[in-house]
Amino acid sequence: MPRLPYPEDTSLLAPGGDKLLGNLAPLNVFRMLCHAPHLVKPFVSMGTGFMIQGKLDPVTRECVVLRVGYLSQAGYETAQHEAIGLAVGMTPALIEAVKEGPGAGGLSDEQRIALSFTDHLVAHPRPSDEQVSAARAHFGLGGLEELVLLIGYYMMVCRFLETFGVDVEDGGPKGGAIVR
Repeated sequence: MPRLPYPEDTSLLAPGGDKLLGNLAPLNVFRMLCHAPHLVKPFVSMGTGFMIQGKLDPVTRECVVLRVGYLSQAGYETAQHEAIGLAVGMTPALIEAVKEGPGAGGLSDEQRIALSFTDHLVAHPRPSDEQVSAARAHFGLGGLEELVLLIGYYMMVCRFLETFGVDVEDGGPKGGAIVR
């Protein structure tokens, strides 16, 4: 149950914001964010950057997003990204492995490295040299930077969702469409 009401009046949005919201999938996370309309576009732009322009393998990306969601106990995030994960090629068994963590069976080397780094970064703002070295050796410097930003972005998203009690849309997760 949300802690704040979802804005129903698009006049709450900044000029042109109603058009922006109209181009987004009808997700409660976007609706809740409309209490701070000046942040809708930057919030969506960064998330879209990972989803559309990111260089990480989409399945690895979704493993990371889901792991952040599970560690944050963010039900909205995990419901949405389980659907997105399945859409990009994750299996139900892989989703279960991500819930278990980097020691689970059924993970590729890349997924195990990404999840280990995710667990470490969520728990430690300054990851160990060993974690950084392992992730950099596999993903390269640009991939490591993307991984850190992806984890940080979804930590922020999960905290937003949990702070405001954003609930899954009627009819269940929308499974991926950010922009219509």
